[in-house]
Amino acid sequence: MRHGNKVNHLGRKTGHRAALLKNLSCSLIMHKRINTTIAKAKVLRTYLEPLITKAKDNTTHSRRVVFSYLMDNDASKELFGVIAEKVADRPGGYLRIIKTGFRLGDGAPTAMIEFVDFNDVYTAQGSKTDSKKKRTRRSGAGKKETTVKANVPEAIAPVVEDKIDEVAEEKVMDQTAPEIEDKVSEVEAPVEEVPEEIVPVEEVTEEVAPIVEESAPKVEETIVEHVEPETEANEIVAEDSDAPEATDAAEENKDEEKA
Repeated sequence: MRHGNKVNHLGRKTGHRAALLKNLSCSLIMHKRINTTIAKAKVLRTYLEPLITKAKDNTTHSRRVVFSYLMDNDASKELFGVIAEKVADRPGGYLRIIKTGFRLGDGAPTAMIEFVDFNDVYTAQGSKTDSKKKRTRRSGAGKKETTVKANVPEAIAPVVEDKIDEVAEEKVMDQTAPEIEDKVSEVEAPVEEVPEEIVPVEEVTEEVAPIVEESAPKVEETIVEHVEPETEANEIVAEDSDAPEATDAAEENKDEEKA
């Protein structure tokens, strides 16, 4: 029975209880989460949280005071290093106790005690719930929202709010539509002016045709000048090729006469 006793002695004497809390504190600092009974977890929280606050002040005096409670160099370094940086912005409540059921051997209620800032699952869930909050848009229809909410029951209020948001969006689009059309017309204007400057193909052919007719006789004369010398040279070559045949025939006639 603990009537009027503010301190839970955990059924142990002073030396045994101090050693127990030192071991639990060092294990919690190194692993960031341990499982134990609810009674030990509650006493451990009151034992360790003042030391965490002391670790925020990284001085020689603070280190000596914390080391006198922990008696472990590795735990002290972890507490003044990683943990102190993680909980620097938190004004207290560094540890969390979560009940986990009952122990199989003696049925003692068990719990998990952990550092709040080292639980990524809880922080992730908190960020998701914040992101799921409904965001309302402030617009000129704010006065209508107040009048509607005052006259509409709570069951229909969400539907009415959605309708008000849709109307506000339509108004915004109606206001911005003329500006968008003006910008589009400014961009499309140069494209419409380009075809007017291009000259049709028919006009180009009509202008070129007289020039071609005037230059045609000159082209024919140059062709004749280059072609006629070639034909004369070919005829001379042909005559030279016939001459050896005549000499061969004359030699044959001389041989026959000698015979």
